[in-house]
Amino acid sequence: MTRTVLTIIISFLCLSACKQKKPKSPGKEGTETIIKYASGFRITHFDSYTKIEVSAPWPDAEEQFTYVLTGKGKTLPDGVAYDARIDVPVKNMVVTSTTHIPALEALGVEDRLTGFPDTKYISSEKTRKNVENGRIKDLGSNESINTEVLIDLQPDMVVGFALNGGNKAYDIIRKSGVPVVFNGDWVEESPLGKAEWIKFFAPFFNKEAKADSIFNHIETEYQNARKLAENITEKPTVLSGAMHKDVWILPGGKSWAAQFIRDAGGHYLWKDTDNTGSLFLNFESVLNKAQDADFWISPTLFKSYNELKTANPHYGEFRPFQTQNIYAYSKTTGPRGGMLYFELGPNRPDIILKDLIHIFHPEVLPEHKPFFFKPLDP
Repeated sequence: MTRTVLTIIISFLCLSACKQKKPKSPGKEGTETIIKYASGFRITHFDSYTKIEVSAPWPDAEEQFTYVLTGKGKTLPDGVAYDARIDVPVKNMVVTSTTHIPALEALGVEDRLTGFPDTKYISSEKTRKNVENGRIKDLGSNESINTEVLIDLQPDMVVGFALNGGNKAYDIIRKSGVPVVFNGDWVEESPLGKAEWIKFFAPFFNKEAKADSIFNHIETEYQNARKLAENITEKPTVLSGAMHKDVWILPGGKSWAAQFIRDAGGHYLWKDTDNTGSLFLNFESVLNKAQDADFWISPTLFKSYNELKTANPHYGEFRPFQTQNIYAYSKTTGPRGGMLYFELGPNRPDIILKDLIHIFHPEVLPEHKPFFFKPLDP
């Protein structure tokens, strides 16, 4: 990933509960793409252009952005306002988060990617080959993109990832004439909302029908798995997260991570909290509430019981430690050791959900082979 590990973890935990958005109906001002779960963007098709509006490029953003996509050489109607105009289909692009890569691969356009910051964090085998053969240039760190190398590539556009609006590198890139388009998939509030951002990428390549088909499959798989678990009456109690320095970071009750546990038929012990992001608690309060939990999932980056015990001997006071019912999201890694959970997971919530159902209720999905999660090593 192009961010620090802690930022990744907090970003995941900061994602909040599902708010399904009602499909928009085509109107006089254009035909709007149906977006069912994502709340951070909308797409409207007009006769001579497509408009993409991004309302949540980063948390608590006060800025919104409008991007206009046209065929090369086409004339826009008078009065169309935009922050960037992009000729489509895009032939040459830069993205800035590993979470963007699975969407490109699913749409079959990964060969359009020519630059990426911190290529060492890319885990996908297919895109790694393009890094190794020199088709994708390393652009330095995401926090300090090498703008000279990027501008030399002359991409048709840059898909930006930003924690806020203060990234000066993007200003430099824009001033050079290269369009910058912000993607806020990580800010989405539900598992399916994050995955639906594949529709955001589709218009840049005229791949809308393919994106719809891919997302419909993911949605169907997710909802079918959720229905299998929703009538289970015996719901195991679940603890999540771990200590970072003096604070235990764990999902709030309305977060997307809590939604995964709920949809998988688990009883998350902090489900009644209203926080849509993370909770930051002291060890004693967590021990008091979760000492007798049935399961402990996602203990940050810990991979073994020995690591846990070395970090803090008091972890051994939790029942899941004693019964060895702790599961980490470290099963599948890329050639450089990166966890696919962080790169592919946001795009495949159906697989995450099935993994958790298999852990909590193995009788429900007995044939499922977990992809992201595995028991902690002894």
